[in-house]
Amino acid sequence: MKKALCLLLTMVICISLVACAGQSSSPNNSTKVEENNSSVEKETELKVEMTTGQKNALKAAKSYLDFSGFSYDGLIKQLEFEKYSHEDAVFAADNCGADWNEQAVKSAKSYLSTSSFSKDGLIEQLEFDGFTKEQAAYGAKENGYE
Repeated sequence: MKKALCLLLTMVICISLVACAGQSSSPNNSTKVEENNSSVEKETELKVEMTTGQKNALKAAKSYLDFSGFSYDGLIKQLEFEKYSHEDAVFAADNCGADWNEQAVKSAKSYLSTSSFSKDGLIEQLEFDGFTKEQAAYGAKENGYE
């Protein structure tokens, strides 16, 4: 019940943020775009031909990641929930510049701010959210568990 409630709350907040941010679309099927991936430690630029769907999925992915911690799989599922195609969701997750370990830290911190978890319980929750065992353990460790 606790897992479902936390997941539902996270999804509602994320949906609200994306709805408030609005989405712009281009009449062209593809656009040459330079995206600065500021969430990566090294400043790198991604220059690719992106479809409108990919561009919007990438924008949504970055918006979600600014607000909340998502696993790679969790981000794809959230984008698909928003009716992005599987291909566009995977493209966005692959190109959003996320550090999935840091996302696990962010997600763990969020859980710990609203509920009490044992180390194993927190790791289990993070794995349930789609983080790998290693990412979940890293998230727990960076939030005070040894």
